[in-house]
Amino acid sequence: MTETHTHTHIDVPRTAVVTGAGRGIGRAIALGLAVRGYDVALVGRTAAHLEEVAAEIARAASAPRTVVVPVDLVDATGVREAAATIQAELGGIGLLVNNAGVIEHRELPFDQDDPEDDWRVIETNVRGPMLITHALLGGMLAQGGARIVNINSGAGHRGTSTYTGYAISKGALARFTTQLDTQYRDRGLRVFDVAPGVVATDMTASMPTHDDRTEWTPVEEVVSMVAAIASGDLDALSGRFLRCGDDSPAELAARTYDILITDARRLRLVRYGAHDPLIPTGPTPGTPPLH
Repeated sequence: MTETHTHTHIDVPRTAVVTGAGRGIGRAIALGLAVRGYDVALVGRTAAHLEEVAAEIARAASAPRTVVVPVDLVDATGVREAAATIQAELGGIGLLVNNAGVIEHRELPFDQDDPEDDWRVIETNVRGPMLITHALLGGMLAQGGARIVNINSGAGHRGTSTYTGYAISKGALARFTTQLDTQYRDRGLRVFDVAPGVVATDMTASMPTHDDRTEWTPVEEVVSMVAAIASGDLDALSGRFLRCGDDSPAELAARTYDILITDARRLRLVRYGAHDPLIPTGPTPGTPPLH
């Protein structure tokens, strides 16, 4: 039995918080939202990088407000203070883009890797989104909803020969998306896993696996996907995994019925057949279905 929900369009402020906004994909998303008229909070560790992006936004988009908020996203106290600053400056938050992330220093299988480095990656890529989401969530729910984009990866859904910590972190982030969607969809929250594809950034430049790559996902496709989510065009796909470069907003909108009827694009166990005892054919009354 396929899970069913209503997918009422939600009206939220045209304000956005983008983490990791000082460079790479985060910078492009922040600039792309600003030129579309969104007020943007630029969040990241390095104030100088954020200030450069703010200046770039000022040159490209005259109307929106831009707030620079330097913070270490794994510092709980710092994140709470940053969230308070953001809310004081921008008011209600309509969109949160959890983009900030890191990867291991070396490209190795787990037995040769440093588990402390793996844990650094997991902590940054999971604790950071959890802390900033928690700090902003109360305001989002009080205003009747908001949208959250968790920048994810195909590595969270399949085994990889290296980058163990990164794969673990992205799998956990996908489950975080599921949890938020399950708990708060009926209160107006819409949450999405968005894999950007392989974009040319400082991170991908540091990865030997991409040394010979000649084809890259244009960062503009990531910006277009996030903008489509921000506008509400993909609200029906809340809780699901979207991949730039393979998916486009138009194609996803056209395939929404197919995705919903098959309950596709989720991190989940797959039944071996109708008699698999681990996965019920429908939700137990009073409990959420197992995905």
